[in-house]
Amino acid sequence: PQSAARWRRSGPWRWGPPPSPTGTSPPPCGLCRRQSSDRPRFHLDLWLSFTFQNWILDVGRPVMLERSPWMLPGLAVRLGIIAVSMGTTLHLAADSITRRLLLIGYQLHLPVRENPIMRNLKPSALVDFFELLFYYDDTVGHMMWCVPFFLVLVLFFNGCFSRREQERMPPSAWMLLAPNAAYYWYLITEGQTFILFTFTFFAMTTTVMHQRRRGLFLNSDGRFMFYSFSAALILVVIWVGCLWNDSILRTKVPGLIYIPRPCTVYTLHLHQMSHI
Repeated sequence: PQSAARWRRSGPWRWGPPPSPTGTSPPPCGLCRRQSSDRPRFHLDLWLSFTFQNWILDVGRPVMLERSPWMLPGLAVRLGIIAVSMGTTLHLAADSITRRLLLIGYQLHLPVRENPIMRNLKPSALVDFFELLFYYDDTVGHMMWCVPFFLVLVLFFNGCFSRREQERMPPSAWMLLAPNAAYYWYLITEGQTFILFTFTFFAMTTTVMHQRRRGLFLNSDGRFMFYSFSAALILVVIWVGCLWNDSILRTKVPGLIYIPRPCTVYTLHLHQMSHI
């Protein structure tokens, strides 16, 4: 072409490749590599370690916080760590006392005052102490434990959007979907965090609708989180449907939001069946 001929006649001091027929020079090789590496990918190492730590160590919140594209102020991070530490301390202290009570006949499916060992407790004012203990464990401790957890998930989810309209999850993501959803189900049922989970899921759904108006779509990490929450909600519905007509559990979990705890179901049904 004429442009290539002019490039040859320009002399040996001319650096770089000959211009393209359209008159534009090709992009540098480093830019090509950078563009190919910028493609969104599924963070298998993140979700594998997060699922493992949730089930085994239950300290997956710092891992998510390090990868979150939206960073909280330092004061908020410190307050979140303090809340998680205090909630974990309350939970561990109450669990240690509960396990001792189970050895002497305490029944988890009954309210505190209706337990046989509490009726015979002397002085009777100690029953108020145990009610306060279980309140801190079931309500205050779990809220301090789970609020930073779901907040970190929402912050991470807000950064899981890209311009690609259809980005499929890899097979590794589908393999981790079941254990991750099962942990969320356990967190909802055992931790009694259904309202907090519902607000988090609603915030995620609202974010998806808002980002679609801006032309942004979920990447593989965002789809993994959204599908995990959806599967966990389905598991909770199945769990509640199977135990809906249990009259004994109804006395333990009164009210409109009826979500029995797995440990209560175990001590009421499965533990008794194992001793038959």
